[in-house]
Amino acid sequence: MHAEAGVTVAVAYHSGYGHTERQAQAVAEGARQAVGSTAVLYNVAELSDELWEGLAEADAIIFGTPTYMGSQSSVFQAFAEASGSVWAAQGWKDKVAAGFTNSAGVNGDKLNALTSLSVLAAQHGMHWVSLGLPPGWLYSSAGSVEDLNRLGGFLGAMGQSPSDAGPDVAPSDADLRTAEHLGRRVAEVTVQLRHGAAELVQQ
Repeated sequence: MHAEAGVTVAVAYHSGYGHTERQAQAVAEGARQAVGSTAVLYNVAELSDELWEGLAEADAIIFGTPTYMGSQSSVFQAFAEASGSVWAAQGWKDKVAAGFTNSAGVNGDKLNALTSLSVLAAQHGMHWVSLGLPPGWLYSSAGSVEDLNRLGGFLGAMGQSPSDAGPDVAPSDADLRTAEHLGRRVAEVTVQLRHGAAELVQQ
């Protein structure tokens, strides 16, 4: 990890139609709200040296994928499999990780995609950060579609984009604010972990 006060958060995502990319941008914006933190977006559709070098330098990696047929996209899975050489060298061990996903259905088995992302992070020896929000909307009769975490996820940030809606209107503002919350939370947790590690070194 870097020596300066701020942290670098990498958002490694794939987006098939632009909806998950809007989520990724909201995640990055949230990460930048933490004091001294920066965020960089990486589209994993291109497995470039820039991608691997950026992820190696990052203090935290937030993974993002659309949910297709109940799981992550094949493009994201290709990236996950290509990270095998990083795994062999334990290159991402002890980095912070989190995840987000989007699908057309309100449920859409998004949890399965998030579970796959968390397992990927666990295999790399990373520290997974949950969403850290109570469920909104349908959790109580007083809920609203404008609530943060309106889809009631815990493992990561969920978004929903109707199949006939373009990325200019979906995901909803509530889902984008939920993604923003995740980015900010990851950056803040990463700063906390760094300060704790620095104190251990000084002891």
